[in-house]
Amino acid sequence: MNLPNLLTLLRIFFVPLLVAALLADGTFLAGLETQIGVSHEIFAVAIFLIAAVTDLLDGYLARRWGQVTTVGMLLDPIADKLLISAALISLVDIHRVQAWMVILIIGREFAVSGLRSIAATSGYTISASELGKSKMAAQVTAISLVIGSIRWPSLVDAAAIGMWVVMLFGIVSAADYFRKFWRKVDDQIKHRRRRELLLLQRQQRKLRAAAARAAGAELRSPSTNL
Repeated sequence: MNLPNLLTLLRIFFVPLLVAALLADGTFLAGLETQIGVSHEIFAVAIFLIAAVTDLLDGYLARRWGQVTTVGMLLDPIADKLLISAALISLVDIHRVQAWMVILIIGREFAVSGLRSIAATSGYTISASELGKSKMAAQVTAISLVIGSIRWPSLVDAAAIGMWVVMLFGIVSAADYFRKFWRKVDDQIKHRRRRELLLLQRQQRKLRAAAARAAGAELRSPSTNL
C-alpha cells in the first residue's frame, strides 16, 4: 500500500467524521468547544478541507512517483463522490442546501460515472476534462462556504452563489462528457460498419472468384471428354 492510496483511504475515513460533525447536536465536541473554542462547524470545515487536500495530493504524488495503481484509480473517484455526496446530503438534512440542487448534482455524478464505465468496457477512456476539474474546485469552495455560513451568517449569500456556480459547472461538464461519449460511440460504430463492409467485399470477391473458376472448369470439361 503506497502513500497515494493511503491518502485516498484517509479521505474515505473522513466521510463519517464529516457527517458526524455536520449533524452534531449541542453535545458534540463540547469539550473542544469549551476548552479551545472549536465549534463543530469549524471542525467540519477543517475536516472537509483536509479531505479535499488529500484529493489533490494523492493524484499528484501517484503521477510524480510513478505509483499509479488500479486500486488507486478505482478508489479515488469513489472517495471523491462519497465525500461530496455525504457533505451535500448532510447539508440538506440541516436545511442549508435545497434538496433539488443536491439531487441534480449527485445525479450528474452517477450519470457521468456510468458513461465512463460504459466507455471503459468498450475499450476506450474518457479522461477528466478541465471543466470537470473546475467543477470539483467549485464544489469544494461552495460546500466550505455553506458549512461556514452556519457559524458566520454573512457567508450565506456567497454560499448560495457558490452552489449555483456548482450547478452551472456540473451541467456544462456533463454535457461535455456526453459529447465525448457520443463521439466515441459514433466513431466506434462507423469503424465497425467499415470493417463489416470490407469483410463483405472480400467475401463477394471470393465468391466471384470461385464462380469464375467453376465456370472455367465447366468450359474445359467438354473438350476433355472429346
